[in-house]
Amino acid sequence: MSSFLQLQANDYEQDNSSKILPTNVEFESTFEVEATKSVENDKVEGIFLTWEDLWVTVSNGNNGRKPILEGLKGYAKPGQLLAIMGPSGCGKSTLLDALAGRLGSKTKQTGKILINGRKQALAYGTSAYVTEDDTILNTLTVREAVYYSAQLQLPDSMSKLEKQERADFIIKETGLQDSINTRIGGWKSKGISGGQKRRVSICIEILTHPRLLFLDEPTSGLDSAASYHVMSRISGLNKKDGIQMTIIASIHQPSNEIFRLFHNLCLLSSGKTVYFGPVSAADKFFSSNGFPCPSLQSPSDHFVKTINNDFEQDPEKGLSGGLSTEEAIHILVKSYDSSQISHQVQKELYQIKKRVLDTMEKKRHADFLTQCLILTRRSFVNMYREAGYYWLRLLIYGALALSLGTMFFHIGSSSESIQPRGSLLVFVVTFLTFITVCGFPSFVEDMKVFERERLNGHYGVTAFTIGNTLSAIPFLLLMSLIPGTLVYYLVGLHQGHEQFVYFISMLFISVFLVEGLMMIVASMVPNFLMGIIIGTGILGVMMLDGGFYRLPSDIPKPFWKYPLHYISLHKYAYQGLFKNEFQGLIFTSNQVIISGEVILKNLWQMEMNYSKWVDFTILVGMALVYRIMFLIIIKSFEKVKPIVAAINCPQEIFRFTKVTRSSEID
Repeated sequence: MSSFLQLQANDYEQDNSSKILPTNVEFESTFEVEATKSVENDKVEGIFLTWEDLWVTVSNGNNGRKPILEGLKGYAKPGQLLAIMGPSGCGKSTLLDALAGRLGSKTKQTGKILINGRKQALAYGTSAYVTEDDTILNTLTVREAVYYSAQLQLPDSMSKLEKQERADFIIKETGLQDSINTRIGGWKSKGISGGQKRRVSICIEILTHPRLLFLDEPTSGLDSAASYHVMSRISGLNKKDGIQMTIIASIHQPSNEIFRLFHNLCLLSSGKTVYFGPVSAADKFFSSNGFPCPSLQSPSDHFVKTINNDFEQDPEKGLSGGLSTEEAIHILVKSYDSSQISHQVQKELYQIKKRVLDTMEKKRHADFLTQCLILTRRSFVNMYREAGYYWLRLLIYGALALSLGTMFFHIGSSSESIQPRGSLLVFVVTFLTFITVCGFPSFVEDMKVFERERLNGHYGVTAFTIGNTLSAIPFLLLMSLIPGTLVYYLVGLHQGHEQFVYFISMLFISVFLVEGLMMIVASMVPNFLMGIIIGTGILGVMMLDGGFYRLPSDIPKPFWKYPLHYISLHKYAYQGLFKNEFQGLIFTSNQVIISGEVILKNLWQMEMNYSKWVDFTILVGMALVYRIMFLIIIKSFEKVKPIVAAINCPQEIFRFTKVTRSSEID
């Protein structure tokens, strides 16, 4: 096979050498015209991105590594659009992630990536990355989504009015003014179209007027009309408002209209460069190598079809000359590597590296307090509009409270009420904490938005945690107050203002604490189904070891009592509620008076050497610890990923770029 392939390539080069030379001359002329537009014009300001001998590999599980990208080289210039094309699995998104510094820790990257001719990091505000998935809060309108993002990203030196004007301008430039008051929507509610949602994602990322824009499959899931509308708006951004924007987009198979919007094309197959150069010369390159584009076929379709080796070709219906796809790829890759095209690209890289440009300055964004305020407001709006976050739970709590109130109505103070009182208290706090898990899917959606915005440097983990916590407090108070009041007075629990306030406070802090626990689970298990399973499992063990279903003296000491019993939130919730209810009460049995303190000590085996407020304080401390653990986990993941990457790839050959976080962000 390989000898036949080599023979085919050699015969083709000999038979067509006279044809290739004119094509190279034509290409060189086209190349020089494109180059003159930017490189030789010293007045052009922007980001010149170059990469040489870029390799990306992953472990194949057998102490070896599988290449994803193999020795790529290329460049991107201000005021131009670069399309990264190829069949599925060719390495388009991997190349985009490598250039943007977003490769995972399991990959190994070698080669050289330079920004403006030097090795430097992508500073905040100078670059933006629009992912394939549009992760936006579905409950917000287009105006709110862009406005909140503008207030988070733009510096405090700009007034609120100036930020709104910037947002309005971007909305208008992307053609979203007619949908400005329409909610984003999602699978549960109808909102804007897929093309409009993609443009909202772009709006959010270009608020800072970045000089470098990465787009991962911007037309994925859109019809041809929506795709063209999105890409035409993007192409119009590269010179708007005096900005020379460098745009790099991975795109699967664009239409003719979209294909003509691009200036340069990077065509990949199995991680290898099939072609890199001006779009206008790509058809000539394929024709000169024996793969001309049929007259009624789109060039982009023809290019991708020629190099797509995912499907077996029928020899009788194969490519021109009876070649298989693998043979065609081999001929094109070899022809490109030895062609004048590749030499011109190398020359262009040299010219770009010769340019003396200033290092990129990191832009400022809103200060920490402003970010906390905006995130609190945005999160509150989202929680208020998202029925599954709290309102559905409140409805279930209310129905349960009425059920408990009627079942245990006026429980009385006889000795027969002792066991029902204990069962009621345990059931109330256990059910409240268990149903809290139902809000996990909504929080996972928030985490997706946070991860995208955090990765682009919009704000920090601390600001997000504070905003989410403060916005949730009013809803948690409501969910504790309404069901708690119904149960408390219908059942006739220990009467007294202090006892009522403590009862509601204990329900609130228990639910608040479990939400913090689920935040930790979400940070480690982003899949909402697995998260619910793990969260309920943890709560089930804590409930079992809380000291009610198995009294403290009967709990096995290894593991179950030391340390699990003492770190179970239900232990302190049960103890606090039992002390609050039984202390000060008198129960009668056959004219025998039994004090609540005796019941607590002998029947329930409660620890009476400290007050109920100590139990409450312990739960408050645990709630704070859980929030701090969430911060530590998120920050640790960010710190560990570069370390793992450095271990996988020695520093002397490891080259990468990334979006740096501002020093003001935790």
